[in-house]
Amino acid sequence: MKRKVYALAGSTVFGSLFVLGACNSSEGTNSPTEEAPDGPIEIVATIAQIAEPLEVIGGEHVSVKSLMGPGVDPHMYEATQSDIATLQDADLIFYSGLHLEANMLDVFANTNVPTLAISEVIPESDLLEDEDGGATDPHVWFDPALWTVALDAAVEELKVHAPDHADEFEKNKVAYFEEVEALAQQSKESLAAIPSEQRVLVTAHDAFQYFGRANDLEVVALQGLSTESEIGLSDVQSTIDTIIEKEVPAVFVESSISDSSIRSVIDGAANAGVDVELGGELYSDAMGEAGTETGTYIGMYKHNVSTIVEALSGE
Repeated sequence: MKRKVYALAGSTVFGSLFVLGACNSSEGTNSPTEEAPDGPIEIVATIAQIAEPLEVIGGEHVSVKSLMGPGVDPHMYEATQSDIATLQDADLIFYSGLHLEANMLDVFANTNVPTLAISEVIPESDLLEDEDGGATDPHVWFDPALWTVALDAAVEELKVHAPDHADEFEKNKVAYFEEVEALAQQSKESLAAIPSEQRVLVTAHDAFQYFGRANDLEVVALQGLSTESEIGLSDVQSTIDTIIEKEVPAVFVESSISDSSIRSVIDGAANAGVDVELGGELYSDAMGEAGTETGTYIGMYKHNVSTIVEALSGE
């Protein structure tokens, strides 16, 4: 029998899950003394950046489903009836939070399944805001050090749900986090090869500020933190002006966003007599196909680094 542990609907406070996990539901069912689940823990995550690492860490004890696949924009995503049924059948739900999945907040608020916004456990002092200071940047997976903090919160909840496997979860987590730490170091060393005057990353929307901070790159984006924000002619012209001023050799499209705005920048620069290349496709809000290298968090990050290094350094 699959155990259900009920928590406050839509709770994003990590500590509350532990408290409520020790209480009966309002109907007096599913008491905390029930035996642990005899099958894998059914986990639903919104994005693959959460789902894939938890598959690695949870191993045979978890079954993880990601609602949003390759090429899907989480800023614009709205849950289907099938998604809602999947969420209600889960043992645990993990989403990124910080308004990334803005159109799903009502869904999370109306589920009885333990739900955690993993990015919201990160200390506020470590988070970035948009240049107007009005919105928190949700793209924290591009700073591996911060993303391990978020993933650690999810692993702690796994331990609470299946304490018999807690030691194995911890062992797998430590091994995986060592890989992520090595990834961060290797990425920083690779990106350091880009000449200082060319260390400008131009993308369609503002998803790479954490990446820029972690790797000492200036990031210029046409669109704001959310893809719901509109791009005006002034945004395009401002980006072209930056490219001309800083002699940026290449700009980048994103796998989950239309390339039309970036191509407008390339065309506008050409009209101004400046040749700027399309540097390649980066993964921002979505990863690659499951079962491929870019379908893993580490592989996706490596792909972005190598694409950026090749385009901006001319190697």
